[in-house]
Amino acid sequence: MTGQRRRGPAVSAPRWIAKAASCAFVLLVVGGCGGGSGTPSASDSAAAPSGDAAASRPPGQAAPLGGGQAAALPGAQPPPNLGPLAYAPPDVGPDEAFVGQVLTLDTHVDIPLDFATPAVDPKSGDLQVNLDKMRRGGLDAAFFIVYVGQTARTPENYVKAQMDAMRKFDAIHRMAEDLYPDEIGIATSPADVERLAASGKLVAAIGIENGYVIGKDLGLLDKYYALGARYMTLVHNGHNDLGDSAQPSADLGDGPEEHGGLSDFGRAVVARMNDLGMMVDISHASKKTELDAIRASRAPVIASHSGVTAVAQHVRNLDDETLLALRDNGGVVQIVAFDAYDKYQPPEEIAAMQDLRTRLGLKRGVDLETLPDAQRIVYLQGVKKIQNRWPPATVDDLVDHIDYAVALIGIDHVGISSDFGGGGGVVGWSDASETGNVTRELLSRGYSKQDIEKLWGGNLLRVWGEVEKAAKR
Repeated sequence: MTGQRRRGPAVSAPRWIAKAASCAFVLLVVGGCGGGSGTPSASDSAAAPSGDAAASRPPGQAAPLGGGQAAALPGAQPPPNLGPLAYAPPDVGPDEAFVGQVLTLDTHVDIPLDFATPAVDPKSGDLQVNLDKMRRGGLDAAFFIVYVGQTARTPENYVKAQMDAMRKFDAIHRMAEDLYPDEIGIATSPADVERLAASGKLVAAIGIENGYVIGKDLGLLDKYYALGARYMTLVHNGHNDLGDSAQPSADLGDGPEEHGGLSDFGRAVVARMNDLGMMVDISHASKKTELDAIRASRAPVIASHSGVTAVAQHVRNLDDETLLALRDNGGVVQIVAFDAYDKYQPPEEIAAMQDLRTRLGLKRGVDLETLPDAQRIVYLQGVKKIQNRWPPATVDDLVDHIDYAVALIGIDHVGISSDFGGGGGVVGWSDASETGNVTRELLSRGYSKQDIEKLWGGNLLRVWGEVEKAAKR
């Protein structure tokens, strides 16, 4: 699938400053990442200034920090220029028309809690994915995610998790049914995706991230299915009642394992998801949990946003054994555009970030947006120095993972996702407006148009359809 790539002229790829171009940096500085609440915290990633405001700035001009007041502080330096990074998309010649024709489906787009409110406009708000950017970049469909971070498993926290989940369900429906019904529709089946796309509308499907949102109540699966959820990620960062996480939470007192894989309750959850026709998602799970879920499911499973261990070592990525089991199950791995998963970060890079954090006295859980301007500027200058030595991942790195997965498990079991809003984004695909660059890279490496259609959603729609057929509602 590889060959000589023709490169077009370099274009500006905005660097998302607040999250410092990589969720890994958020993990080291603010103590967590992965849900898209709009600002970095112990369980949420930073919203990047890769929005329309960033796109409208002159090339080479970074977004002002602290409302543009940083330079006025006594002794403060102007905000460091962290972008744009140069990215040269491949020149695909006469195939350029195909870039805008292929149906593209991103299986993981996180939204903040205040999505589809006056504070966050789904059409033009400062998000990595909004309706305008979807149109501009040719992203036709996306799973908008009902994410809730893992907290201590108490009765009060179960209730809060379920309330937060309902806020996001309501927001997605509000976007499609009240605010922009002429622009986007909600799909609850593969046929809906194709029908809506054919009509010229954008497509919103709904996924859940973290089985914590059901607490210990299987009946909530039925409720969430009725609200449109068509997949659920079993765990997130930290073990829950369903199974073990690939990333145990020390703050929650997690050991390396709690259940030794999928719990008995987790098996019941998988069975009920099969009955409903809801896809089982193994991303974020420990290897034992992943393999247990694959074995327990009578329908194909998905990994909605994961990378490949053989290409970049990370606990969140899937190794060959798991990928082969996923293939044999008939499932699909959606390769994610996530810096820390796509490109190996050497110990020296991690140590440099830890040293920067220590020198600035940054504690776990600190929100960068709450730091004094002068301190934030020093931090960002340190990040820039580190990134000059260890550049972040690009679309090339993302497609390297796709290449490996296709070679190992076949073209019918691989797809694409971004994790935008939850820490995702690589140079060249930093938001939905740059979606075409992924297609260009695939074309330049020799993938056929038919194969690209499979990667960009065909395989996921096939799995979704098979999960529907296996349902026993």
